[in-house]
Amino acid sequence: MTAFLIFLADYLTKYAAVSFLADGPVKVIGNFLKLDLVYNTGAAFSLATSKTLYLSVFAMAVAAGIFYFAARIDSTKWALALGTVLGGIFGNLSDRIFRSPGGLQGAVVDWISIPHWPTFNIADSAVVVGVISIVSLTWAQIPPRMAGK
Repeated sequence: MTAFLIFLADYLTKYAAVSFLADGPVKVIGNFLKLDLVYNTGAAFSLATSKTLYLSVFAMAVAAGIFYFAARIDSTKWALALGTVLGGIFGNLSDRIFRSPGGLQGAVVDWISIPHWPTFNIADSAVVVGVISIVSLTWAQIPPRMAGK
């Protein structure tokens, strides 16, 4: 459910960004926060812009790993963390599949802009929050499964 809700929020906000930001950025909080439509063919920070196909395949492999691992956990905290990452992966992967030029090489819609940081979207944020959650759970030694299972 977490993955679906994040995917839905990402999809709807990208739809709105494409619809309402085509004429240029909109300042929300002065120069601190702008809504600015950007099509990103790379990974985070616009890295690997010529490797879109590889990024897509990597995202599918990570999603498959999450599905495999998630079926074996019984911790709500771990389920939320993995669902958050999965929702973000699906959000950006759907852009790679369905946006031009398609075929796992489409550009990802980014639309949140703050100074001195690359433009990003809900899916990007979800992946970061989910990964930080997974690292935190690991550091806190919170197991993904109850003892004895």
